[in-house]
Amino acid sequence: MKEITFINRNKARWEKFEQQLKSPSHVDPDELADQFIQLTDDLSYARTFYPRSRTFMYLNNLTQKTHQEIYRNKREKGSRIISFFTKELPLVLRDARPSFFLSLGIFLISALLGVVSALSDDSFVRVILGDQYVNMTLDSIEKGDPMAVYGKMGEMPMFLMITMNNIKVSFVTFLLGLLSPLGTFFSLFNNGIMVGSFQAFFYQKNLLDVSTLAIMIHGTLELSAIVLAGGAGIVLGKKLIFPGTYPRKEAFIKGAKDGTKIMLGLMPVFIVAGFLEGFITRYYDTMANWMNMLIIIVSMAFIIWYFFIYPEKVFRTTQLIQSHEHDH
Repeated sequence: MKEITFINRNKARWEKFEQQLKSPSHVDPDELADQFIQLTDDLSYARTFYPRSRTFMYLNNLTQKTHQEIYRNKREKGSRIISFFTKELPLVLRDARPSFFLSLGIFLISALLGVVSALSDDSFVRVILGDQYVNMTLDSIEKGDPMAVYGKMGEMPMFLMITMNNIKVSFVTFLLGLLSPLGTFFSLFNNGIMVGSFQAFFYQKNLLDVSTLAIMIHGTLELSAIVLAGGAGIVLGKKLIFPGTYPRKEAFIKGAKDGTKIMLGLMPVFIVAGFLEGFITRYYDTMANWMNMLIIIVSMAFIIWYFFIYPEKVFRTTQLIQSHEHDH
């Protein structure tokens, strides 16, 4: 069967079902299950004969939305929050992986530009970080405590201030996606330049190892979360410009929902990063190096596992459940 014929035969049913999903509380659960079975049949057919077509992508997306709605209507053990972090969010994270990698690429390139610029021009660091911060850091270096800035404020006030600032920066990065992905690109570029020039400054003072070990105690989570927030902004902006098979408004709403879910998922990461920066980083020079490295390694392992490995596992489990329900 030609793809256009397949679409014409089923388009009206798919569109009607899409409308029903917008008000799932008004749909009979048995009817929803029947529709899901028909939908998986269509998806299987499209996967076999039109595997790289927009039709397959459309049906795959619609099937996932249906499965999530059925799953949401079932009685679940545990709270909605647990379900969000263990089932719902990971599927969104998996779909957003290309945006995360693009965000990481932009951040790393801009950080490299910051390094090159700072090493080429001594005044560049002052332009980016400000004279006050540079002068304060130089004074701390002369006193033998280059990271003294982390001990200038009480633990709790610093924790609260840093956490709120990181959340603000991440949401700005995300919401700039409303201006298209270019808005988010700009924010990522700005943050990358700052990080690169900061590290180049300490490299010039022969303190790169000290600055890296101290900063990455909290920076592993903090910088990772900013990059992931950039990915959420790209998801938002991309849906606005490239709606795919959906109407632009509907695609944008989906992008906004997915991006918001990612941002909600990042809140605990920012809180833990703020805690580390407020309570732990100040002791970087008295802690054993293996303890510093342990915090950094555990933080990085968590980011890689939860945001990249675990979502793939959830996706495969979901596919198996869909296949099982279809067979029965």
